[in-house]
Amino acid sequence: MLKKIRIAAGCLSLLAVTLLFLDLSGIARHYWGWMAKIQFIPALLSMNILAILFLIALTLLLGRVYCSVICPLGIYQDVIIRLRSWFGVPRKKQKNRFGFSPAWRRVRLTVLTCFAVLLILGLITATAAAFAGLLEPYSAYGRIASQIFAPGYDWLNNCLAGWSAAEGNYMLTPVSIIITVPVLVVAVITLAVVTAMAWRGGRDYCNIICPVGTILGYMSRYALMRPMIDTSRCNGCRKCERNCKARCINGKEHKIDHTRCVACMDCIDNCSTGAIRYTWRRGRSLSGARPAAGKVDDAGRRAFLLTGGMVAGAMAVKASTEGDGVLAAIRQKKAPLRKTPIVPPGSKGLLHLGSHCTACQLCVRACPEGVLRPSTGLDTFMQPRLEFTDAYCRPECTACSQVCPAGAILPLDTALKSSTKIGRAVVDLDLCISANGQFCGNCSRQCPSGAISMVPADPEQPERKLMPVVNDELCIGCGACEYNCPVGTAGIIKSSDHSAIHVEGIEIHREL
Repeated sequence: MLKKIRIAAGCLSLLAVTLLFLDLSGIARHYWGWMAKIQFIPALLSMNILAILFLIALTLLLGRVYCSVICPLGIYQDVIIRLRSWFGVPRKKQKNRFGFSPAWRRVRLTVLTCFAVLLILGLITATAAAFAGLLEPYSAYGRIASQIFAPGYDWLNNCLAGWSAAEGNYMLTPVSIIITVPVLVVAVITLAVVTAMAWRGGRDYCNIICPVGTILGYMSRYALMRPMIDTSRCNGCRKCERNCKARCINGKEHKIDHTRCVACMDCIDNCSTGAIRYTWRRGRSLSGARPAAGKVDDAGRRAFLLTGGMVAGAMAVKASTEGDGVLAAIRQKKAPLRKTPIVPPGSKGLLHLGSHCTACQLCVRACPEGVLRPSTGLDTFMQPRLEFTDAYCRPECTACSQVCPAGAILPLDTALKSSTKIGRAVVDLDLCISANGQFCGNCSRQCPSGAISMVPADPEQPERKLMPVVNDELCIGCGACEYNCPVGTAGIIKSSDHSAIHVEGIEIHREL
C-alpha cells in the first residue's frame, strides 16, 4: 500500500502543479496555489518558515518523500521511468532495469556549492539569482510547463473557443499564445536532459545534479523511518538492486545509500521474501549486525553539516536584506528600449525581484493581461518584466502578487497596488501627434490615475496646439498611456514603430 499511496499522491501533486501553469480561469491558483509555496527553494527564498519547517520535519521523519510526492520534476521522472518500463525495455529485461552506482559525492557537492553561492550572490546582483534558477527543480518544471505544455493548451482552448463561437456559444475566450524563444530553448534543453537521464538511469538527475535532492538527501540520512534490509531474510537475489530507480541499493553488501533513496517503496514491493521493510531507524541493522563505520559515514556527516551550513547561511543573508474603449491595433507595436526595466508591483524594485526570483514563470502565466514577459537580457535572464505592447497593467489586478512562491513579488491589495509607483511616463514630443499639430489626447483620456494633462504648447494660441504633460507625482507607471498611444500601431508616424509616450522603470518602488 505504501507504493500505491506514493503513486496516488505524486500523480495528484504533478497534476495540481501543472494546472497552475495551464489554468486560464484562476480557479486552480485559488484552490491549490499553496502547492507552489511549499516547494523547498521558493519557500527558502520567501522565508516561509512554516513551509521550511514542514519540509525539514517531513524529511527527518520519513526520508526524501518530498522528491517522490511534492517535487513536480521528480514526479515527472517517475512518469518517464514508468513509460520506459512499458515501451522501452523488452519484457524479459524489465526486472533488470537498473543497478547500483557510485554516489557521485564530489559532483553533487560541487553543484550544491555553486548553487548556494549563486543564491547568496543573488542578494547582491540579479545575474546570479537568474542562473541559480536554472538548477532549481520546481522552476525548471515551471518553464517546461509554461513554454512547452501551455502553448499547446492555449491553442486547444482557442480552437474550442472558435468552434463554440461558430455555434453561438461564447463561454470560452480566445487567449494570446505567448512564447519567448530564449526561455523556450532553455525549457526544451532541460526537458531533454531530464528525460534522457530518467530514461537511461532512473533518478540520476535528482542524485547528481539537483541541489534540492542533495540537501534533502543528506538530511534523510538521519530520517527516523527509512527502508532497511533484514539480512536474515534476504536470499541474495538482488532483485531490489536491479529495480531501484535511485540506484542506491548495494545488494551484494546489503546496504542502502539513504542520501539517494527517494522513498519510492519500489524495493519493498519487489522483494519476494519481505527482507526490505520501511521501519524505524535503529542503531543496529534488522539482522542485529552493527553497520560498518568508515569513510562513507564520515563523508556523509561532513556533507550534511556543510549542506546545513549553506542553507542556514543563505537564510541568514536573506533575512538581513529585507474593456476600456481602446483603439484596435492595426499593426504590432514594438516595445521601446527602456533605460530601466519595469518590474511588477509588489516586487519592491529591481534588486529585491532579482535576488528572489527563480524564473519559474508562474507569474507570467497568471497575468490576465499578458503584460508580464520573461526577460531575455543576460543579467536578468527569464525573470519577469512588464511590456505594454498588447495591454497594460490594470491597477485593480493583483494576480502576480498572489501566486509568487519565492517572495519575489509580495502580496498586495488593490488599494496598495493603485498607489504603488513602478515607473514614470516619458513623452517624445517629436513623435507625439498632438505636439505636431493634430489633436489626439488619447494618453490623457486613458490614464487611470489622472497623471497626464493636455496643455497649450503655445500660450498665445492655446486652441490650436495641445501637448501632453505628465505629473510625475501622480503617475504610477501602469502603461495605459503607452498601450493606448496610436503612434506605432496605426502608422500615423511612419518612422516610428513604438509609442510616442513610454514608461521608464524605477529601481526602487515607492508608495504615492
